[in-house]
Amino acid sequence: MPEAAAALSIRKSITVRVPMEDAFRAFTAEMGEWWPLAVKSVAMEKAETVVVEPSVGGRVYEREQGGIEHPWGEVLVWESPSRFSFSWHPGRTTETAQTVDVRFTPVAEGTRVELEHRGWESLVGIDGEIPDHFESGWDEALASYVALAESSR
Repeated sequence: MPEAAAALSIRKSITVRVPMEDAFRAFTAEMGEWWPLAVKSVAMEKAETVVVEPSVGGRVYEREQGGIEHPWGEVLVWESPSRFSFSWHPGRTTETAQTVDVRFTPVAEGTRVELEHRGWESLVGIDGEIPDHFESGWDEALASYVALAESSR
C-alpha cells in the first residue's frame, strides 16, 4: 500500500531545472508531449494529445486520432505561473472525480513542483485504498515531464 493511501491522497515533489514560468507552461500547455498517452489514457495507442484550456472552467481532455475527445476534467484553479488545479476523471463520470493540485515555487535550482492528487474517496470509497498503479503512474508521468521541461533549456 502506498504511504499516501492512508490519507487518500498522493503527494509528489520534484525539482525542475527551469524558471517557474517555463515549468508551469511545460506542465500545462505541453502536457500532451510528456504525458505517457500510450499506456495511461482513455484511448491508449490511439491517443494523440492532451489539451488543457488555460482558464478556470477550461476543459482538460484527451484527443485521439480522428478528433474524438475524452474528458479528463476541468480547470479549477489557474494562477499562472504558481498554481494549477483540475478535477480528474478520465474515462469515468464526474461523480468519481478527484482533484489534482500542482504548485510551482522558485528555488535556487529552478522550480519546485508539488503535486497532490486527492479526493480518492469519490472513486474508492471512504475505507478504500488508492491502487498502487496510480502512485507509480505519477512517478512515470513526472519523470517524463521533467525530461521535457529540462530539454527546452
